[in-house]
Amino acid sequence: MPASAETKTEKRFDEKLLDIYNGAATTLMISIGHRTGLFDKMAEIGAASIEQLAKATSLNERYVREWLDSMTVSGIVNYDAEQKSYTLPPDHAHLLIRSSGKDNLAVFAQYVSVMANVEDEIIECFHKGGGVPYSSYKRFHEVMAEDSGQSLVPALLETVLPLVDGLVAKLDQGIEVMDIGCGRGLALMRMAKAFPKSKFVGYDLCDETVAFATKEAKSRGLSNLTFEVRDVSALGDVEKFDFITAFDAIHDQAQPQTVLNNISKALKTTGTFLMQDIDASSHVENNLNHPLGPFLYAVSCMHCMTVSLAQNGEGLGTMWGRETAKTYLERAGFKSVVIEKLNHDIQNCIYVATK
Repeated sequence: MPASAETKTEKRFDEKLLDIYNGAATTLMISIGHRTGLFDKMAEIGAASIEQLAKATSLNERYVREWLDSMTVSGIVNYDAEQKSYTLPPDHAHLLIRSSGKDNLAVFAQYVSVMANVEDEIIECFHKGGGVPYSSYKRFHEVMAEDSGQSLVPALLETVLPLVDGLVAKLDQGIEVMDIGCGRGLALMRMAKAFPKSKFVGYDLCDETVAFATKEAKSRGLSNLTFEVRDVSALGDVEKFDFITAFDAIHDQAQPQTVLNNISKALKTTGTFLMQDIDASSHVENNLNHPLGPFLYAVSCMHCMTVSLAQNGEGLGTMWGRETAKTYLERAGFKSVVIEKLNHDIQNCIYVATK
């Protein structure tokens, strides 16, 4: 390769690295802006000085100043030097504020700081093997609940459930429903409220999330919904449920094939299993242009793969992909597996499986 071409290639990569580092740092600032409500308040009040924004948010002025300057040099916030005021442009605000619902991408920024907290433990795993347990992750279930609360839950009744022919009518009449890896249970609560004649149960390994979900369901008066701490790899139910769901949960399991086998056994012959999982290929060469490829592989290494390995599990990982997922479902006895893609969700796809 000519020296000039080599220099040009190196320069492009240097620039790419700088973009990566600046982007990573900005991601942390976006997470802070989301968690403190700074983005929401800026969208509400318009152009404001540091002092005005700090007062409006009841936040420390010195920290607000540094955050605003970070957002300014990153191109997220506009600064008027003459007026000494900062503005969040409407088109930027739409992707960063809570009222935007499923379009709010600021929620995803929190995953980076959550994962960064376990970096030392992950490095130790690189040397010694094993994994990092769920208990090491601060706020993970909280962030997951917020994520699904704006992307999955609002689309559940009108978009997701109708993917299964006749399901909504059956839920109206009253059927038995189970959710695997229910987390804080927001999806189940949405269904339980909409279909009071049906009975719902959610299983999760985490005591904290089950306790939270149980308390929340009780406060909402949902008597047709219960939550249990349960290891679904040892699930013993046989042809009990009409409808079973798993939202971004199977790839985290220690023994995903065993869990899917148990789901198949627990499902009635006429029942349906609906699985939401990552929309990607099982082969890295097919993910080179995936819009969230680097992010999802990082999440896999820093969370999904390692929590499974911490249980002496398979360590399937976030990016197990459509090909592997379909193979696992077929091994579990599902004769029909249809993969659906939702327009509003760039991260997940929906598997509708029947026996």
